[in-house]
Amino acid sequence: MTAQAEFKVYRYRWIVLAVFMAVVLVNQLAWITFAPITGMAAVYYGVSDLSIGLLSLSFMLVYIIVSIPASWTIDTYGFRVGVGIGAVLTGIFGLLRGLAGQNYTLVLISQIGIAIGQPFILNALTKVAARWFPLVERATATGLGTLAMYVGIALGMVLTPILVLRSNIASMLIAYGIAAMLAGILFFVFSRERPPTPANPPAQEERSLVFDGLKHMLRMRDFIILMLVFFFGLGVFNSVTTWIEDILRPRGFSILQAGMVGGLMVFGGILGAVIMPLLSDHYHRRVPFIVLALIATTLGLVGITLAVDYTLLLLSAFVMGFFLLSAGPIGFQYGAEITYPAPEGTSNGMLLLMGQISGILFILGMDSLKDPASGSMTTSLLLLVGLLVVAVLISTRLKESTLLNG
Repeated sequence: MTAQAEFKVYRYRWIVLAVFMAVVLVNQLAWITFAPITGMAAVYYGVSDLSIGLLSLSFMLVYIIVSIPASWTIDTYGFRVGVGIGAVLTGIFGLLRGLAGQNYTLVLISQIGIAIGQPFILNALTKVAARWFPLVERATATGLGTLAMYVGIALGMVLTPILVLRSNIASMLIAYGIAAMLAGILFFVFSRERPPTPANPPAQEERSLVFDGLKHMLRMRDFIILMLVFFFGLGVFNSVTTWIEDILRPRGFSILQAGMVGGLMVFGGILGAVIMPLLSDHYHRRVPFIVLALIATTLGLVGITLAVDYTLLLLSAFVMGFFLLSAGPIGFQYGAEITYPAPEGTSNGMLLLMGQISGILFILGMDSLKDPASGSMTTSLLLLVGLLVVAVLISTRLKESTLLNG
């Protein structure tokens, strides 16, 4: 057999990626469900805004505990087993959440069940790309997988207020639970672990054992810097999306307007996650795109922090989303490349873990710094702007990936 015949790219890779994206979408939809209706949900369940925030915060808390076991499962048994676990948990608990939709305690328990499934799904982003896509398409494939995260979040931001106003919270949760079950079924029917022959030369597929890889990556200067970048960037995104309605309510904006702002931010991210990774693959560069994304994100967050005009608010949200969320897939792929031969699921999981830890800290911090009289979160938002400036400065210290150009 010739060297060229040993590896081949299959069209079926797009089917595998599509059903994986469906599972990612419904999981993220479940995470963000209550963010645009925080005040209304607090009244509905008779609890505080922070208790509603806990429904989103639970995903981050659980991720810290489950992330490394999930990455080990993915890298040991393959993404089909790992994502399959996540799909089952999302489908079952998503439906139970709908059936228990009028009881806050049962909804929280169901939310935790879905949250356990999250790392089994999200930590497989780069593994799916590595199994089925050639190296020059991996940032694009990771970008599309990440795009599914953003579509799920955007749908939650925009659809949740509409569905709740037209029916009620319990009915909305049942609809989301049915969607989660359908996505899980599609994944089990159409996903395959690997193509008949590898999509890359064998030398690009060899990976070290999970814990050996973990020790390897934690000794790498550039990966530590990248983890700090994700700590600040993903933490800002998680906290702003969680509190979007609380951020805008003191300025007189409605839940529909808050949902539109959050939705447009993520819609911008969807466009960015398609365009920027394609450019990154085309120019064989990762670092310049990460730095640019962080600079533009900072400017967008300044607008969200200070804007009282709705049009300017929407524009700021779009800019922030386009650049911040486009940095995600490029950063995931950059991390997988610079930590080679560490397993992709491990590097992917460590970066997401940083964002979950910071998300918890930032969410709780924003609630504690909220103005007791007006409810304004301007002070905490300005602090987040400062942290993004730090992220910009340290990102300039990253060195370009050599794997893509090697």
